[in-house]
Amino acid sequence: MSDETDSSSDGETGESPGDAPDEHVLIAERRAKLERLRAAGRDPFPPSFPAREPIADVRAAHEALEDGEETDVRHTVAGRVMAKRGMGKAAFLDLRDGTGKIQLQSRSDVLGADEHAALLETDLGDFVGIEGTAFKSRRGELTIRVESWTPLAKSLRPLPDKHHGLVDVETRFRHRELDLIANPDVLQRFKQRAGVVAATRRFLDEDGFTEVETPILQPLYGGALARPFTTHHNALDRDLYLRIATELYLKRCIVGGIDRVYELGKDFRNEGISPKHNPEFTMIEWYEAYADYDDAARRLETLVATVAEEVFGTTSIERDGATIDLTPPWRRITMRDAILEHAGIDIGTRPSREELAAAIGMSAPPSDAGWGKLVDMVFSAEVEPQLIQPTFVMDYPVELSPFAKNHRSEEGLVERWEAFVGGFEIANAFTELNDPDEQRRRFDMQAEELKRGDEETQPHDEDFLRALEQGMPPTAGVGLGIDRLVMLLTGAPSVREVLLFPAMR
Repeated sequence: MSDETDSSSDGETGESPGDAPDEHVLIAERRAKLERLRAAGRDPFPPSFPAREPIADVRAAHEALEDGEETDVRHTVAGRVMAKRGMGKAAFLDLRDGTGKIQLQSRSDVLGADEHAALLETDLGDFVGIEGTAFKSRRGELTIRVESWTPLAKSLRPLPDKHHGLVDVETRFRHRELDLIANPDVLQRFKQRAGVVAATRRFLDEDGFTEVETPILQPLYGGALARPFTTHHNALDRDLYLRIATELYLKRCIVGGIDRVYELGKDFRNEGISPKHNPEFTMIEWYEAYADYDDAARRLETLVATVAEEVFGTTSIERDGATIDLTPPWRRITMRDAILEHAGIDIGTRPSREELAAAIGMSAPPSDAGWGKLVDMVFSAEVEPQLIQPTFVMDYPVELSPFAKNHRSEEGLVERWEAFVGGFEIANAFTELNDPDEQRRRFDMQAEELKRGDEETQPHDEDFLRALEQGMPPTAGVGLGIDRLVMLLTGAPSVREVLLFPAMR
């Protein structure tokens, strides 16, 4: 049995938060250590460290060890020094890599006095490689007894304060690398995001969808109601647009015979920044021939529940004090009924801009807002925040949906839904409009909105119309916001929490 002890307290070497040295002094001290390493003939930035084992694998290999039990099993690990406890002839260090953390024990009688002293001179944040044997301390902490070590990268700037963590929002978002180092829960969230993306792709791949890539730089933007970013191509001497959606190109793939198609990638919209909006965001759109918006709803609710179960192990999530059940089927309600339920306004009895504006309490409708946009204003303000449990809001005004097929039984509406969970939208879907003549008429309607001053209208796209004139089968299309989905599943309060490097002022 081992007679070794460790320390799991906060007794890390270094200054307390109240008397921390000036950062310039700390950087100078670290640079002096860098030069001492070089003077001693040690490369502080070697090119590789072969045979490294992930720390998680080392921990898994010794799960059955009893407290105080020794082994003669040698391991080679590497990572960042996150804490040091004790000095003199024996000390403990915490080492972390991308898979986990493990305790190191350095003893002068094992490592040698000079190497032991050199290891203890490392700073928090330094990367080191370690070889040694595993044992379980009497306190039950798996530990590597260091038998040799190698500097791998000298950290020239101090880490964020260990005791208080990195909490300043500006620093966290502008220098995400520090956030990932200081806050393990943030690192875990971005690993979960990667899992959500992989699981979403896998779900569609297994359902026979083909992933494609369409242009990001487009001669004409479209597929959503949004303002684009504009850039200039020097060789072509023409303006191009960063795409606001992948819709129109993906539907041209349907025309070409790819019956189930999707793309997962970045879209860009020149709009404001809010807890739910970033000008650059990740969207997955999929299109399925011979299907309608009811089929799309069933696929979406199944996908979300499957991804939640696969990545998080449950379809029940907690958000803002509410328990949300993602298990299908989700509630369906028409937009008219949702507005009546939550805002007390029956939009079906107020068919003009003026009547609807009066019901909202406006003396007159804004000049750039048609009837459909007023409906959207009421819905966004009064209804959306109330939709906590998963809900499909069905059947939208045609003015809001230039690419959706007319409703098969309700005049003035289209077959469209938006999916809301936790008080915000995560997805949007249509039974796609495939009549080229009707699509041309819708483009003309959008042109009238542009004349009214609405800058978020869909421009006329003749190439898309030519594709529709080749014939597109009945099709359902869905756009699912990956950033919104990750926000929902991780409980993040803002989209900035799920974007590694969000846009900042």
